[in-house]
Amino acid sequence: MRSTKGVTIMSHATISDGFFPIARRDGIFKERVPDAYKSQVNLSEPTVCSQCGAVFNQGHWQWGQAPENAHEAICPACHRIHDHYPAGFLTLKGEFFRAHREEIMRFVRNHEKHQRAEHPLKRIIAVEQKNGTTLVTTTSIHLARGIGELLHHAYQGVLKLHFNAEQKLLRVNWTH
Repeated sequence: MRSTKGVTIMSHATISDGFFPIARRDGIFKERVPDAYKSQVNLSEPTVCSQCGAVFNQGHWQWGQAPENAHEAICPACHRIHDHYPAGFLTLKGEFFRAHREEIMRFVRNHEKHQRAEHPLKRIIAVEQKNGTTLVTTTSIHLARGIGELLHHAYQGVLKLHFNAEQKLLRVNWTH
């Protein structure tokens, strides 16, 4: 295990099969194979999500008024939520976290709210609590990473990131 500015990059010996540590600090993950949930190959423009109202136009999903002639489909975020198929897993634990859980969870929800306002595909799917540990699942690897990095920046602690490129899953662990 090695540490870079407080972010722990785990060695391959300590990582579950299929996951590798993220060494990039710019937060950009190159996708080698397109994510099936992001596939927009068959969408006509404009298309409106029948679940949340997001509009697919000019090659991406955005919030806005759908034109009258818009086709209907389910956006990738609503699809992930419906299938309960997260792209990001954020695990929050530790004595500091337990002592400040309400404040930290407000911070998490607030960040998701701001991200979702700009990016309709970045949403929290669920928040589960068990034995002092909280698991937040997200529709986007970037939302999970962003929340983890913001928590680390605001409160320090130990941040571990593991990405499985084959399954398009990001596991973020923050302990403090």
